[in-house]
Amino acid sequence: MNRIHNSLITENTQWDIIIIGGGATGLGTALDAASRGFKTLLVEQSDFAKGTSSRSTKLVHGGVRYLAQGDIGLVKHALEERGLLQKNAAHLVNKEEFIIPCYSWFSVLKYLTGLTLYDWLAGKYSFGKSKFLSKQETLNSIPEIKSKGLKGAISYFDGKFDDARLAINIAQTAIENGATLLSYTKVIALQKNGQHVIGIDTEDTLTGKKTKFLGKVVINATGVFVDDILKMNNPESKNMVRPSQGVHVVLDRKFLKSESALMIPKTSDGRVLFAVPWHNHLLVGTTDTPLNEHSLEPRALKEEVDFILSTASEYFNQKPTETDILSVFSGLRPLAAPTKTDGNSTKEISRDHKLIISAKGLITITGGKWTTYRRMAEETVDLAINHANLIFKPCRTKNLKIHGCTDFRDGSYLDIYGSDRIKIETLIIENPELSARLHPHFPYNKAEVIWAIKNEMAETVEDILSRRLRVLFIDASAAMEMSKIVASILAKELHTDKDWENNQVDIFNKLASGYLYQSEIREKKSALAE
Repeated sequence: MNRIHNSLITENTQWDIIIIGGGATGLGTALDAASRGFKTLLVEQSDFAKGTSSRSTKLVHGGVRYLAQGDIGLVKHALEERGLLQKNAAHLVNKEEFIIPCYSWFSVLKYLTGLTLYDWLAGKYSFGKSKFLSKQETLNSIPEIKSKGLKGAISYFDGKFDDARLAINIAQTAIENGATLLSYTKVIALQKNGQHVIGIDTEDTLTGKKTKFLGKVVINATGVFVDDILKMNNPESKNMVRPSQGVHVVLDRKFLKSESALMIPKTSDGRVLFAVPWHNHLLVGTTDTPLNEHSLEPRALKEEVDFILSTASEYFNQKPTETDILSVFSGLRPLAAPTKTDGNSTKEISRDHKLIISAKGLITITGGKWTTYRRMAEETVDLAINHANLIFKPCRTKNLKIHGCTDFRDGSYLDIYGSDRIKIETLIIENPELSARLHPHFPYNKAEVIWAIKNEMAETVEDILSRRLRVLFIDASAAMEMSKIVASILAKELHTDKDWENNQVDIFNKLASGYLYQSEIREKKSALAE
């Protein structure tokens, strides 16, 4: 499944639905539209899930925090979608026990009551029953947390997943259902007939080729970039979103060896913090910092990392420091732009999605979260059908299996590929050299790189080490060490030259240096000294 290049598509093709944005929302919308039988095109300016959709806390959840805010409807819908996602992407979505340590009996009562309601709202989609754990039971489950003053804990269940891997599998499913997906295809203008949006002008960011596409309706699903598209239609339009940054740090598992995740229910600024086992490491986050600008590669602020480390230190026996950070990454949430009365607070800004008709022929969808991507897509396509007078066809995604879905797993790290696992193993059988590891500290092998290039639309070293194998997000230094061998395989498979190969290594290592927290601190100090 190599990338489909624009040159293979004629400009006079009339699409039913054109989608801008290849994150969770855009990919979900493409799958919904294509599975209903609509002629569907999706364009993404970079790799699929390059932005926010690969930078989540890796939770498939109803939102305990939203329950505390009284948003019962949002939580109920999200819990239903959590159940559907676990069924339709069984190879990627796992049930996970979360433990909330309690240092007062009031906390025990409060969280047990709230999570009992959480379970009840899940109904038939429940992942497991919440319960109280005694002090000793808590320490047996998570011996690495502080015991002084501990009364016990509340255990509850939610979902855990690999966000970028799910994005790729949704993309594959959309293609299998007839959609055309173009990565590295940036929208540079909207085509209009008077005030009516009738298509898009694009540029292939790898080749420079420009192409026009005509569609009956264009869907703007670009997350924090929605205002950029809206201003192409109307330069005077007010900003619809304001980005909020969420930062995560990745640590060695020694800080929390448990298979259960830790949920810190109330931090110093009134938020929640998670410590989640992920790819044999520990993911800790997140923050919620309002920003005035957006980018594909946001950078963590020192105060955000300090906040995560200091909060974790209040609960961990072994205090993590800056030198323990293996990787630090940031993601931007597209929150509704605040009014004058909102100030800088992001706590009260709704996480639910917004779906609006921005102009004749242009629909904008923003907000929401990974867990509810399918429901958001269904609502978006329903609106597109009505708006563009398309023939109504019912949604088919509620019971549609995502590419790779299988219940079989035996504990191998290759389980994450689901039903594709056997095909990767076959590559190794046919060519045993492909079993060679990319790095002594990671299980990933050459066959997975070949697979990503041939079947998962990977175009660059970053695509592979960031979003197919996730190494950059786990251990940035190790990812840099893998870059040469990955670039070499890419160059051979894509029939490029040594200059291209070397350039790929340089580009990736420059990017990856931003995930090395210590190097960032040194660079900032050096800049200040100058």
